[in-house]
Amino acid sequence: QVQLVESGGGLVEAGGSLTLSCAASGRSFSSYYMAWFRQVPGKEREFVAGRSRSGTVTIYADSVKGRFTISRDNAKNTVYLQMNSLKPDDTAVYYCAARSIGTSTRSSYDYDYWGQGTQVTVSS
Repeated sequence: QVQLVESGGGLVEAGGSLTLSCAASGRSFSSYYMAWFRQVPGKEREFVAGRSRSGTVTIYADSVKGRFTISRDNAKNTVYLQMNSLKPDDTAVYYCAARSIGTSTRSSYDYDYWGQGTQVTVSS
């Protein structure tokens, strides 16, 4: 089992940057596939980015490709989301998620553990 705690959200102007962190506690962080999702009220949780256990393979939603970067430090049990060139449409609650079995997937139903979320608001 793993517990996830996100941090780093906040208010930023359009065009600005933020870095989100997700600290994991528990056993065997490196055995989990890690991802970031986001959600706005009234909509389903949306896949943002995912990174493989070894950190060598990443996937991104088309809407953030080229602007966001997911990384992980298995020694620190932490996954990051560097967000650049932020747009008002990026405003959402951002969640990190861990998947214990299987590889990359964009479906929120395939993830076993979730953090509590951190709010990101981008002003125009």
